[in-house]
Amino acid sequence: MMTETPETVQLIEQAQAGDRSARHGLLDRHRDRLRRMVAVRIDRRLAARIDPSDVVQEALADAVARMSDYLRDRPLPFYPWLRRLAWDRLVDLHRHHVRAQRRSVDREEPEGPDLPDESVAALVERLSAKGTSPSGNLLRRELRDRVRAALDALEPHDREVLALRYLELLTTAETAAVLGIGEGAVKSRLMRAILRLRDRLDEAGEDG
Repeated sequence: MMTETPETVQLIEQAQAGDRSARHGLLDRHRDRLRRMVAVRIDRRLAARIDPSDVVQEALADAVARMSDYLRDRPLPFYPWLRRLAWDRLVDLHRHHVRAQRRSVDREEPEGPDLPDESVAALVERLSAKGTSPSGNLLRRELRDRVRAALDALEPHDREVLALRYLELLTTAETAAVLGIGEGAVKSRLMRAILRLRDRLDEAGEDG
């Protein structure tokens, strides 16, 4: 389901009608969200040399070049489409700067950047905040290192749906577009991830 805000819908309609200022308005409207995504995701070995704003600027340049194709076909809601361009930039940077330096016969680096430590810590805070989720009371009682260990023990797709919803603050519809699944599947995957996180915490408590 392509859920857009009324303001975004209006800008898209104006851009489709040939209004070039509306195209720039679409990009400016989502610039801050895009920068937050890059800041959350960028590998800290890259962040020391590459500012998230530079990645965003390159992604926006890609968006300008591809905007006409997007407006004709609209394969995704606007922000997930824009986010994909920025993610592709991040993956290319990670491949060039990190994987090329850290590749070994014993351990292959993941294709794209995993969550850096600072973002894992931020995710812990989001999940532990009052009212964030039904498991909030439980998570607030756990020690920080146990929560982080539990997150590390989750499968990547579980961590990913938690990061999309609680770090990037994507809506259910946007998360569905990013993951390529239905909104109902997003809700189910999110609940399973929370339950698995709780199970990991229970196991850690028993071991402790």
